[in-house]
Amino acid sequence: MTSERDRRRRFESIAEEVFEPLQRYLRRRIHPGQAEDVLSEVLMTVWRRVDDAPDGPALPWCYGIARHTLANQRRGHRRHLRLIEKLEAEPSPREEPDPAELGPDLELSAALERLSDDDQEVLRLWAWEQLEPREIAPVLGVSVNAATLRLSRARTRLGESLAGQVRGHAGHKDIEGTQETR
Repeated sequence: MTSERDRRRRFESIAEEVFEPLQRYLRRRIHPGQAEDVLSEVLMTVWRRVDDAPDGPALPWCYGIARHTLANQRRGHRRHLRLIEKLEAEPSPREEPDPAELGPDLELSAALERLSDDDQEVLRLWAWEQLEPREIAPVLGVSVNAATLRLSRARTRLGESLAGQVRGHAGHKDIEGTQETR
């Protein structure tokens, strides 16, 4: 096993030998701005695998590392593009459905979506995970009293959100700013 000092010297020797040729190799294959990032990745790999470096010239070995690094980068770029295409094809997640056409579960989901992220989280912890305020408190990083208060306020806002949904679609008519039942 080699000492850390020997590994460092070996790496510095290899890096000095291969830096410029690898830079040219990469710039001929990808955009110059990307070449610097890929070169950094190649050198990181060389550092991690310096004990595997051949005793003779290291440039061919480093070209192999660069080739694999480029292939990984290209695969990642293709996956990124496919993900973007997939996301662009998806409908907007914040499109609000017409509550008149929703069933009870969907009405609740729509009402929940209108709440803040904090309110949604405390309600989900309480309803879906069936946690008590004393269990919710460490999840949110607050006191038990604060968790109880947040849960109470979130439940009130959810009720108001549901009531607002129902008011607009359940035979109620707004007359001059007041709510009147037909």
